[in-house]
Amino acid sequence: MVEILRDIGVIARALDSISNIEFKEVDLTRGQYLYLVRICENPGIIQEKLAEIIKVDRTTTARAIKKLEKNGMIKKEQDQENRKIRHLYPTSKGKTVYPLIIRENEHSNQVALQGITEEEAQQLKTLLEKVSANVSDDWNFVKKGNKRIY
Repeated sequence: MVEILRDIGVIARALDSISNIEFKEVDLTRGQYLYLVRICENPGIIQEKLAEIIKVDRTTTARAIKKLEKNGMIKKEQDQENRKIRHLYPTSKGKTVYPLIIRENEHSNQVALQGITEEEAQQLKTLLEKVSANVSDDWNFVKKGNKRIY
């Protein structure tokens, strides 16, 4: 079987490390940019849905949200019907930082795709979407308390 997960892991860790270094100047650390982007793209999202999109547990999401709120990047608003639910919105500061994150992402994407044709890039995207769906299904299975059979 072809081993792909190590390469995917190396790519993810390298890009995450670069982003963490570059985003320090705008008070974003330890992957918080992922949360801010999703909140900007989905204003009003709730914490549970955000955790599901990013594929992390609720505790990790809660810590990131707390830091983003403390840094003035996002705000929470209580749901009108269910007072336990809090919707997440970017603040003006968060909206100002969002284009910087997108620019960095576009640059990283260009660097990653150097020497790859448009057709190859589209094939890669299609294949990675399939891999992502497979892993997502497995993630959901395990998060529900199930055990995978090796």
